[in-house]
Amino acid sequence: MPPIKGEWEKALSEEFKKDYYLALYKKLLSEYREHTIFPPKQDIFNAYHFTPLEKVKVVIIGQDPYHDVGQAHGLCFSVQKGIDIPPSLSNIYQELQKELGCYIPDNGCLYKWAEQGVFLLNAVLTVRAHRAGSHQNIGWEEFTDATIKILNEQDRPMVFMLWGNFAISKKAFINNPKHLILTAPHPSPLSAYRGFFGCDHFKKANEFLKENGLEEIDWQIENIN
Repeated sequence: MPPIKGEWEKALSEEFKKDYYLALYKKLLSEYREHTIFPPKQDIFNAYHFTPLEKVKVVIIGQDPYHDVGQAHGLCFSVQKGIDIPPSLSNIYQELQKELGCYIPDNGCLYKWAEQGVFLLNAVLTVRAHRAGSHQNIGWEEFTDATIKILNEQDRPMVFMLWGNFAISKKAFINNPKHLILTAPHPSPLSAYRGFFGCDHFKKANEFLKENGLEEIDWQIENIN
């Protein structure tokens, strides 16, 4: 696994020494050796690599990486260029179109968001091929909960977008009055019509950032072609 660097490394340094993380590391060495695991090892910590701690402005929390070939690359809801846009991300794009007039792009790669300060964190950072949830309860949740606590402690305004019951449960770690917490049903086709559509989260996030003197996020993902 490529090391986490910069402010994230300093903030998470104690986690790397804990028994659960050492056990997680050993487990992952075995998993990558014996099974097909997503994302590729070099992409596991992409959320941290692409969005340094000091640049985080918006936090979106997912649950697991995508588990089909070529999809997962370390950013929640995002897929690599050239891969079909998953249903949940398609619904996110539809909401962006309704809220902000964004066009629906021809790809699902969210690097642009990450590079602007949108921290795209899955609670579990790896998965076995074609086995959703297969790396739950091996230690990742403790690590990513520690990450959320670090974000909560930052002495500057941030927006937390919590979609679905799993992400909303992380609200327990967010009590800093400087932050804005936005909750809605998950954008999955099973639940998007229960309140994700029409939630106005992207508009509200940009209004909050602007009110606090921060640059708004350009949510438009451009076409490749």
